[in-house]
Formats: sequence, C-alpha cells, structure tokens
Amino acid sequence: MNERTDRIAGMLFGLAAGDKIGGPVRMALRVADSLLACGTFDVRDVGLRYLDWWRDGAFDTGPTAAAVLEMVDAGRSFDDAATVVDQRLGGKTAGCNPAHRSVAIAACSSVSDSDLDEAANAEARLTHKHPLSGDVAAAVVRLCRSLINGLSWQDSLSFAATGRQLETVRALDVTSTAAISADGFAPNVLRAAVHFVNSSESFHSALVRSVEFAGLANYCPVLVGSIAGARWGRSCIGDDVLRHQANLLAQLERTSVSLAETWTTKR
Repeated sequence: MNERTDRIAGMLFGLAAGDKIGGPVRMALRVADSLLACGTFDVRDVGLRYLDWWRDGAFDTGPTAAAVLEMVDAGRSFDDAATVVDQRLGGKTAGCNPAHRSVAIAACSSVSDSDLDEAANAEARLTHKHPLSGDVAAAVVRLCRSLINGLSWQDSLSFAATGRQLETVRALDVTSTAAISADGFAPNVLRAAVHFVNSSESFHSALVRSVEFAGLANYCPVLVGSIAGARWGRSCIGDDVLRHQANLLAQLERTSVSLAETWTTKR
C-alpha cells in the first residue's frame, strides 16, 4: 500500500473509529459513493443519497440534518428546507455534521484543490445554512487533502486556514491557549480535534484522549479520527478501535481502494 492509499484509508477508517454511534461514517460513505458514481462532486446526487438513506431508516444524522431531511421527504427542496430549519433554530445551524461527512471529498482526485471549498460548502448547505458550518467543513477537507498528499502537519494546517473565516482560523491555530470545548459548534469541534491531533504522538493516543475528553457524543472524536487517520494512515490504526464498526469494514476497504484508484487513473 503506497502512502497516499494508506492515508485515504486512514481517513475513512479513522472516521469510523471515532464514530461511536454510526451516522457520520454512513453519511461519509454516501458522499464517497456519489463521488465514485458521478466521477466528480454532484451536490444534487449527494442530497438524493441522503434522502434515500433517510427513507431507509437513517439514524444519528444530528437534529439539524434530521429536520431538513424530514421536510425534503415531505416534498420541499433541500434549499427551502435548510432555510426554514435555520429560521426555526434562530440561525443556530453551525454544527459539525458537514465537517464529519464531507471528508470523502478530500480523497477524490477529480475534485481539484481549487474546487475543494466550493464542494464542501455546497455539501454543507444541503442541511446547515450557517456559513461557519460550511467554512469549517471546507477547512477539514483541505486539511485532509494536504495530509493525504503527504504535506507536513504544519503545512497542512496552513493550507486549511487560507481564506477561512476568523473563527475557523482560530480553531486551526495550534499556538492558541484558549480552552477547548466538547460541544457540537463546528469551530469548537475543529479546535478540539486539532488540539488532540497536534499534541498526540499517534492515532491511538489522539483518539483515546479525545474520547476521554468529549465522551461518546459524536462531535470531537469523529473529527479526530478522520484527521488523525489522514495524518498517520490506516497502517497505524489498530483493529481494536474498529470493532464497533465490524459490519462496515469491508465497505470501508472497498471505498478506500476505489477512492485511491482515482489518483492512479488521473490524467
């Protein structure tokens, strides 16, 4: 397994390891399936795959995405539903779910570095109207793309922070002494995840420390898993942290291989 393939697999298997309930990894796999089927990012196709999953008994989508998908299932467009939900929640839709589920975009070579932001923001807006949700998702996708491509941790952080909103930039600042939070506000989740990946010497240490900090809620540990997996690779992820995802391991392996192949066939 070459380094890029190892890091792509690490990102997806790491996400699965950090996802203790099961929704984010299933949404990320649907993004990956869409990328592979369409040959590029197609937000409409991603939305339809989420809707199909919703109708098939989706779980752990997060309250914002659930409210949007319920409305879309009843006949609204994604844009209308996301707008209504944002209004009902008083604009408090800057959650971390898009940052969890959109990481597969980083692994697909057909989405160029210059198109990562647009794709991540469009994916986030399917359910989360607040601009910070998409901005953090774009930063995470950029961060994972850089790590997949073999850039250093510091250079990857710099690329992720370029052009970002101030709260996102602050979340990526490893020199910050601000306290970290265990809530689901996207910039706080990113700050906590970056803290644990930056201050740990291995995937296992970063994940364990994040779970001890945040508990089993699907906030910080999911993001730690995907970022740390992209940093250290699948070869550094022990099978012991994946037992709770046993029924998805074969699918994760197939998807990782297929995404890695988009790089070997890139012209």
